Amino acid sequence: MSQNTEAIFPHGEKASPDYFSGTTWVKSLVTANDGFNTIISNVVFEAGARNNWHTHPNGQILIVTDGVGYYQEKGKDILVIQKGDVIKIPADVIHWHGASHDSSLTHIVINPNIQKGIVQWMDRVTDEEYNRFK
Repeated sequence: MSQNTEAIFPHGEKASPDYFSGTTWVKSLVTANDGFNTIISNVVFEAGARNNWHTHPNGQILIVTDGVGYYQEKGKDILVIQKGDVIKIPADVIHWHGASHDSSLTHIVINPNIQKGIVQWMDRVTDEEYNRFK
C-alpha cells in the first residue's frame, strides 16, 4: 500500500490531540486570511490515526492523494477510501475520517463558505468504533 513516499506538500504542523487520535499533520494551503472564504489544507494521517466525530456547517470535500483510509458518517457503515477518491460531505453531517490500520492516508481538505463556521468537534472515535472494519 502507498505510504506517501513522494509527498506533494510537507507534513506541516502536528494536529491537536484534542481532536485527533494518533499522529496527524496539517499543512495549511489556503487560510481564512487569504480572502477566498475557503480553507484548504493537506492532512497526513499515520496508520491508525483518525479525527474525532465532527460536522461542518457548509460541508467539506476530501480529495485523497495517497494511501488508504476510512470515512464514516454517523449511523452508516465505514467506507474504505484511497488515492483518487473524492468525498463530498454535506453540511452538518456527523462524520470522521482517518488512515486505515496498516496504511497512512493523505488527503486535501476543502472547507467552503467559512463565514458560517468551519468545524464543530465532537466525541472521539473509540477503538471499538474504529476497529469495526477489521
